[in-house]
Amino acid sequence: MKKARAVAACLAASLLAAGCGSGGQAGSAGGDAFSLAIKSDPGLLDPALVQNTTTYTALSLAYDTLVDIGSDGRVVSGLADKWDVKPSSVTFTLRRDAVCADGSPVTPSTIAANVAHITDPATKSPAYGVVVPEGLTARADDAAGTVTLSTPQPFAFILQSTRYLFMVCGAGLKNRSLLRNGTSGSGPFRLTSARPDQSYTFTRRKDYTWGPGGVTAADPAMPGSVVLKVVGSESTAANLLLSHQLNAAQFAGPDRARVTHVPGLTTTVQPNGTQEFFFHQGQGHPGHDPAVRTALLQAVDLHALGEIATGGTGVPPTGLVMPPRPCPGDTVRGHLPAFDPRAAAAALEAAGWHRSGDGVRRKDGRRLTIRMIYGTSAGETMAAAAEYLADAWKKAGADVRLRALSDASYSEVEAVTQDWDVDWAPLGVTLPTQLLGALSGPFTPDGGNFAHLTDRKYEQLTAAADKLPGTSGCAKWAQSESALFDSADLVPVVDKTLTTAAHDATFRITAGLLDPTSIRMTGAGK
Repeated sequence: MKKARAVAACLAASLLAAGCGSGGQAGSAGGDAFSLAIKSDPGLLDPALVQNTTTYTALSLAYDTLVDIGSDGRVVSGLADKWDVKPSSVTFTLRRDAVCADGSPVTPSTIAANVAHITDPATKSPAYGVVVPEGLTARADDAAGTVTLSTPQPFAFILQSTRYLFMVCGAGLKNRSLLRNGTSGSGPFRLTSARPDQSYTFTRRKDYTWGPGGVTAADPAMPGSVVLKVVGSESTAANLLLSHQLNAAQFAGPDRARVTHVPGLTTTVQPNGTQEFFFHQGQGHPGHDPAVRTALLQAVDLHALGEIATGGTGVPPTGLVMPPRPCPGDTVRGHLPAFDPRAAAAALEAAGWHRSGDGVRRKDGRRLTIRMIYGTSAGETMAAAAEYLADAWKKAGADVRLRALSDASYSEVEAVTQDWDVDWAPLGVTLPTQLLGALSGPFTPDGGNFAHLTDRKYEQLTAAADKLPGTSGCAKWAQSESALFDSADLVPVVDKTLTTAAHDATFRITAGLLDPTSIRMTGAGK
């Protein structure tokens, strides 16, 4: 599978909604420990080799990053308390008090060593080229306390991208094998117990004074430990939460109803990634013709499709980047065609696709065949959405063939054999630059452009935006997204939502990552 899609999907799946709660004593989960359900084992704990969606949660407890993102989307201090941003570089001034869990100092050379490892081709880091920009280099000046990260070309969000660059320090920096099932970071917690497929316990470091925005671990309401419990079933997680054997859990399916409006539990609901589909625009595919793409969209009630795809729990999409976005605003509204089956039929006729005796449209003797792929892991609502989409297109005169694929076989079909015309492929990203490899550039297998998109307007706008540092290019980034929708290159259908339920605790998730310094126990005695 192309790297851009794989890591983007990983980021999307790791997005957590902010949760809070209060009430009585939290049973075995209460007191000085905060317990959070995670849906799968974190696996390898090396930050350079993140593959598992829950690994981001584990890493955020034990590791620091150069900067953090506040709840309003603005950059706040992390290991660095100052930074100077230029179009193709950013110089960080590090705090002098940050110390690794093994007592060794975190220096500019520590940062440079991390960058060198991730960008080394031998590492084969899945983050390189997506989360970490290609060609990134680091120059350390330990005497001055600064490290400069540079890219060969201007990179708009070079500062913000470091939010996902977890810094290994101490012994783990010299011996990466220690990170197979351990941690070696400067974060507010350190891993003290690992029981694969069961639980991971992280113990608070009382000496931690260099948190986001300067926060410390001195607050007595901050838990003495965080326990990540592997709970694969949302039904089981709901049972554990309701019996006060968990402090927090997240729900994407119907079990969210069981934990909503329950005394003692507080729930929050936030968007959890946009659900969209792509038309393959390669030669010989129906989607190669923009008139056909637009007509097929006119044949579908996208609002109804979104309701089905999320079981009625979704919200209208407003863009491709997950909140809090560096560039706020709605790039979707007004850029998708209205539901109009008659207009769809007329457009297909005008494009030369005429109905035959069996009801299927043909052009030059070729049937209007739409092969659609989607993932089985998305559950029953996704299967129902695919059927709804197929029915709408059949009514418009297409021969629709649905193909549900397992995660194991999806990448082979999507990127290698390319046996599809429509691909329901959610992209979850936190920066507009993370979309570039999947939406432009070389086609698969030479690049990450799996749908063979050639939107010149998008390419021109993103090229111009990428030369402008940070938010100064937001207008162009917004225009570039809207250009994709105007051309029906990809179709944002709905934003899925995630419900987080919490008991006897409050905490905050920002830009897809748990902020461990925000966790507070609120039960009896706190």
